Amino acid sequence: MDFKEEILNLKRELDVTVVAHYYQKDEVFELADIVGDSLELAKRSLAATTQNIIFCGVGFMGESVKVMAPHKRVLMPKIACCAMAKMIDVDYFHANLKTLNDAGISNDDILPITYINSSAAVKAIVGKMGGYVCTSSNAYKIIEKGLSSGKKIFFVPDRCLGQNFAHKMNLKSAVIGVDSIETIKDADIICFNGFCSVHQLFTVEDIEFFRNKYPDIIVAVHPECDPSIVQRADFVGSTSQLIHFITQEIAPTQKVVVGTEFNMVNRLRPNNTFILSSTKPECPTMNETTLEDLYNTLISIKNRTFTNEIFISDETVHYARVALERMFEV
Repeated sequence: MDFKEEILNLKRELDVTVVAHYYQKDEVFELADIVGDSLELAKRSLAATTQNIIFCGVGFMGESVKVMAPHKRVLMPKIACCAMAKMIDVDYFHANLKTLNDAGISNDDILPITYINSSAAVKAIVGKMGGYVCTSSNAYKIIEKGLSSGKKIFFVPDRCLGQNFAHKMNLKSAVIGVDSIETIKDADIICFNGFCSVHQLFTVEDIEFFRNKYPDIIVAVHPECDPSIVQRADFVGSTSQLIHFITQEIAPTQKVVVGTEFNMVNRLRPNNTFILSSTKPECPTMNETTLEDLYNTLISIKNRTFTNEIFISDETVHYARVALERMFEV
């Protein structure tokens, strides 16, 4: 079966918008109506005029669309798991709060901020506590707003993002389970010990290799990378910011090495672009979605069986949306 041709026919026939994250395989990415990073896709899916949204990405992204547009039907060809988002759930969140409480930091002195790479349930807890969602592109503004409350920031789930923005803002950071209680009590930003497995692949040795081989090369990385990488980079930005910088702000002849997911980097430009790794930094769960999965999801809409539809309780939608809307307000 020619899945591509069948998918194109079904898209013309059905009331559906297909959205895909930048990290998706080329074959899936090319058939999407809307592409972007996680925040862009949530916002643009909300504005889509169709009743059905097919989200090609990982689970928390489909949930974010459902939270922002509960009146729409959201389906995922593959409800793949983001490893970072999976690292924190409601129980882990409360266990970490207890650690802070036991250290003498009360909940009244804590403002939680969750990276968008988290489940709707975690976003809802953050919303209930008066906190915010953030993305890698707006974390600086969100943290700055959070600090104006006079409270300590409890940042989940990505320790690297929290540490990198703390360093950028000349603030003290600590990681629960890694740093001492004294360091945690003294910190402005207290981080949950989560991380992105793909962005942990890049090493200082990788940077040194490329700088030695190409002395004028620019190193551009995502802020989910380890602080040792970020502090040696020439440019640090979210997925969308990296794309804009590399395709719009530097000359085509300028060599650049990029520390983020393979599929996105591979599409950027044909020449003078390198991957900051000796191995292929490909997100395994982002790459689970296939053309056959997308075809089957479209068929389920046609047959009204609705495969892998996203359902979230009304209470979770309410409080998760509160946290997301606080972000949009900032």
